[in-house]
Amino acid sequence: MIHRSIPRRIMIAATILFLANTQAAYAGPLDEAQAQAHLKAVAAGDLDGLMRDYADDAYLDWVGGPLEGRYRSKAAIREVWQKFFAANAGKPRTAKFGKLDAYANPKGVTFEVSAEYAGAATVKVWQALVYRDGSLTTEIWQIAPALQVAP
Repeated sequence: MIHRSIPRRIMIAATILFLANTQAAYAGPLDEAQAQAHLKAVAAGDLDGLMRDYADDAYLDWVGGPLEGRYRSKAAIREVWQKFFAANAGKPRTAKFGKLDAYANPKGVTFEVSAEYAGAATVKVWQALVYRDGSLTTEIWQIAPALQVAP
């Protein structure tokens, strides 16, 4: 009878270890804080803060509007954000954000949010941010003029 319970205990212990190790890769307060800081940096016009989390091989898909295009590499992404900030004379924008939703698994986390950035021109956008190993690897900016941002 003792021999039968040993394999079962080993399986339970292995399952607990597996779950403990995979939970670290799921979305948590640190991931959400990273995404929130990114969104606030966009509104503040903080280029260095905004660029901090991008992976070297990141890309940004900007869908619609005058900055339409796919930007690959940190250098290309930096240029598009410089243009975005210049369009508001380098001044901060007031921002309104909807609920930040997170979708996570052991490989990474994706955040999505609706946002409205006011300034010289108001920009309404659906954003998706994909983080892998603590770095922002993919960002999508879907310009959506009819978007209603609900907190």
